Amino acid sequence: MKKQSAWLLASLAALIMVGCAGQKEPAEKALASAQSALANIHDTAQKYAPDQLQAVETQLAGVKDSLAKGDYKGVLAAAPALGTAISGLKDTADAKQKDTEAAASQAKDAWGPLSTDTPNMVAAIQSRVDILSKSHHLPAGVTKDGLAAAKSGLDAMKAGWTDASNAAASGDFTTAVGKAQAIKAQAADIMKSLGMSAS
Repeated sequence: MKKQSAWLLASLAALIMVGCAGQKEPAEKALASAQSALANIHDTAQKYAPDQLQAVETQLAGVKDSLAKGDYKGVLAAAPALGTAISGLKDTADAKQKDTEAAASQAKDAWGPLSTDTPNMVAAIQSRVDILSKSHHLPAGVTKDGLAAAKSGLDAMKAGWTDASNAAASGDFTTAVGKAQAIKAQAADIMKSLGMSAS
């Protein structure tokens, strides 16, 4: 009876070994496939969905660990969820990339008028400030404090415009437009304080 039990245990152990060996190749293939799929989208995901990428990489590391420990069954069990996570990461990164590119295209279109209007407004303010600075009497509605604020505002707008122009020159129209719009709004306020028309 003992011999039979020992033989049965040895047979079961052999079957388990064969079963594990049979799962090794599919487990390795599943992991290789997941690694390849993630490598294909890594750079895009890093740029547009870094947090989600980190979560998927943690998931992948767990599957790698299972394979290293010889837990082929665990690898095969985890592979479908990992595949779904990689697919979801790709969809998110692709969608965010499209949104970013669309916003950049709109910003590029908006930059054209802004690149003319904004410097014209700043130049008009500069001219007005120069005239008022030489005048002995300020016009009604314009105060010394308002004129001083306009002068300091001019310096800030000129510095901001340099930044906006540099951003546009490097192709970052989203940043350029954001800065230009802020300068334009500031210029409109200063023109109002100096009794000028912003139109």
